[in-house]
Amino acid sequence: MWTVGGMQERMAPRVAISFDDGPHKTYTPLLLDGLKERDVKATFFLIGENISGKEEIVRRMAEEGHLIGNHTYSHVKLSGMAPEAACEEIRKTSDLIQEITGKPAEYIRPPFGEWKKNLDCNVTMIPVLWNIDSLDWTTKNTDAIVNRVLKDVGDGDIILMH
Repeated sequence: MWTVGGMQERMAPRVAISFDDGPHKTYTPLLLDGLKERDVKATFFLIGENISGKEEIVRRMAEEGHLIGNHTYSHVKLSGMAPEAACEEIRKTSDLIQEITGKPAEYIRPPFGEWKKNLDCNVTMIPVLWNIDSLDWTTKNTDAIVNRVLKDVGDGDIILMH
């Protein structure tokens, strides 16, 4: 709740919808169409090696007001890499995002949710994890995915989808 002029107002519950692994040449535009139709914004954590040839899709994400984050260049477990190699994974993707959108990536989602606590790559990004995993990559059953998310989701949650 928040207060305005002495009256308490209840804010509508909010959740963050995030997508990892893209962009995909077929599915990402369809997803963007659905989000636009519903006036919903999401966060897309992109894998750098998936960006080539799909720059227009990334540009569209930015133009339509979605956040674009870094999901490394080749979806590697950063915690198992030498710091220099991990930083290169991050830098390459950040450079691509900046080149296409004109804005730096402000967020990073480490693959598998494993972040190296003392990793210093001279980039300023906020690591973002999740607390609701849709496990959408395990099934093509839309109803099962929706039910899995809806049974656990609450105000302030971050939903992970692929």
